Order: sequence, then C-alpha cells, then structure tokens
Amino acid sequence: MKKNLVFLLFFSMLSTLFGQKNSSFAENIRIKYKIPELAYAVVSSDSIIEIQSLGYQRINSSYKAKIDDKFRLGSLTKTITSYIAMILVKEGKINLDTKFFDLYPELKANSNPILYNVTLQDFLTFRAPISTWSYGNETPSQKEIKGDKRQQRYEFISWFFRQNQVVSEKQEVYLSNPSYVVAGLMLEKVTGKSYETLVAELGRNLNIDFGFGPPNLLDENQPWGHDENLKPEKPALNYKLNWLSSAGNINCSLPDYCKFTQMQLQGLAGKSKILSAQEFNLMHNGFPEVSFGWYSEINENSGLKYSFHYGNPGTFLTKVYICKPINKAFIIFANVQSEEADKGLMLLLEDLQKQYGG
Repeated sequence: MKKNLVFLLFFSMLSTLFGQKNSSFAENIRIKYKIPELAYAVVSSDSIIEIQSLGYQRINSSYKAKIDDKFRLGSLTKTITSYIAMILVKEGKINLDTKFFDLYPELKANSNPILYNVTLQDFLTFRAPISTWSYGNETPSQKEIKGDKRQQRYEFISWFFRQNQVVSEKQEVYLSNPSYVVAGLMLEKVTGKSYETLVAELGRNLNIDFGFGPPNLLDENQPWGHDENLKPEKPALNYKLNWLSSAGNINCSLPDYCKFTQMQLQGLAGKSKILSAQEFNLMHNGFPEVSFGWYSEINENSGLKYSFHYGNPGTFLTKVYICKPINKAFIIFANVQSEEADKGLMLLLEDLQKQYGG
C-alpha cells in the first residue's frame, strides 16, 4: 500500500513537471508560428493527463484563451459521423452494405451508373469514386439549393450527382467531403431525424456540447478563426457549411473532444458498453490507410501504430492522434489555418509523443 502511494505521488510529480515543460514549449511554438490561440491535451482512456489553452481568442486583442473555448473541428467531424453510423448499424437501423440508391431511388436516373452499387461503407471509408468539393467551390449557388437544412443537403447531393462528379481512374481511396454528406443523408433517411438531431442525441449521451458552424457566430466571446494572413474571420453564416455538416461543420471545446477521444480509447480496449472492441478496431484499422473516419499509420520514430484525423476548415486547425498500444491520445487545436501554423502543431505533437512514450 505504501509502495503504491509513493508511486502515485512520484507519477503525479512527474506529470506536473512534464506539464510545465510542455506548456512552456507550446507557448514558444504558439508565438514563433504565429498562432493566436493554441490548445492541446494528452489523455488516456480514464484520465486527462495534461490539458492547456494558451494565447488569445483573436489576434491583437485582450481576449485571453479559456480552457472551455470552442473550435471548429473541420474534418474531425468525420470521426463523429462514423461513430454515429456504427451505432445505427449496431441498432439494426442500417447496414454497412446498404446502397445509397436503395434509400434515394429517385436520384438514380440522373446519376452515373458507376455509383449504383456504392454502399454506406464505401462512403464512410472513402472508397466511393467521387470527386472532392469544399467550401471554396463557387458552384452551386445559394439560389440553386433551397429548403431547410436537411433539404439543402439533399438538394446539394442531387446537384452533385447530376454533375457526373465521379473519378474514372481507379484509386485506393477517394478523399471527398461529399462522401460524408451522402453518408449523413443515409443516416437521416433511416432514422427520420436530421443530422443535427443525431449529433445532439450523441452529445447528451456523452455529456458533450456539440455545436455547428463558427464558434463566434452565436457568441463573439468564443475564438475567432484566422486565415493564413492572420485576418480574423468575423461572425458570419456560411451557407455552404450546412451542406457539409456531416463532413466538417461541428464545433466543440477541447475538454469535450477529450471525452469523445477517451471513449474511443475505451472502446479499442474493449471497455465500451455500446460497441465491441472488434467494432472499434474495424472503425480505426479495418482498411489500409483510412477506415471509418480514421486514418492509420506507423510512427517512424517509435514504431507504434496510430489512428488519427485532422481538420483544416479554412481558419482553424485540429488534430487527434490515438495510440492504442500505450493507451494515450494527443489532441491539438488552433484558431488559425496556415502552413506555418501546421508545422508548429506537428512539432508540438512530436514533442508530446516523445514525452509520453508514443
């Protein structure tokens, strides 16, 4: 008992020292790589080992970073969409081999035949041969896509498929935001609920406050995103964000995304009451390169396998790296998107990995 107490005390002191050192290093990264606000965390399946939020919510301001600040997740949204999909598969509401046009037969006639047999699994794992589309695309216009949020997503995919947006050359994966828009439509169809409702229900179950769109849209005292020239993004509703809701429009705080990430670690260790370890492993490692919302790679320094994802929605950067063998995950958020900032985040990630054995 005494030995255990001494070990816990030593581990606590070591974690404190690590935290102080890493916080100082992160602050230097933030300043050198011109990042207004930088937030990061190291978690295990049952604890937040280290968490920090540094800097300012917007450039040249006195609005200091807060630990519960919200960030646009960008494509980290896909990790959430995939988890919701796997739950619905488990509940028998949909199958991974369900075809899109079995649910939306009215769109089939105007779509490329190459897509007729594409399934939910194909869309979630980027195996559907469709081209990419993102916020910067000029077409379609807002006037072409009408209705409420759910109807707009349907109209967008109807337009997208009419454009014959397929990739003819055979590839291993087809990284495309519309793949996740299609997957979201399939989940909406089989549940009769909007994607926003499905996310809200998951949030209540996990005690996570998921939001949509820029964090400063509803509250100007939340972080503002910044472009590569450090120009802050004023609160504004971008209609295209709704079209891509299930691909990249969720926002949440770092502590809340820690909860979601810890749940992934617990699931990979067989400690989930919702999905089995095999189902979590399928999500993270079921396919080469990218599975259900998660990429995978072997760290060249440690030789350990990671599942990861990253977001770059224009004015934010987000990263999550999960390492099952050491029961650790590393999460980094920034309210700027630039090549310089991304380089800084990767240096911080590498430093954290070395500190914690990853």
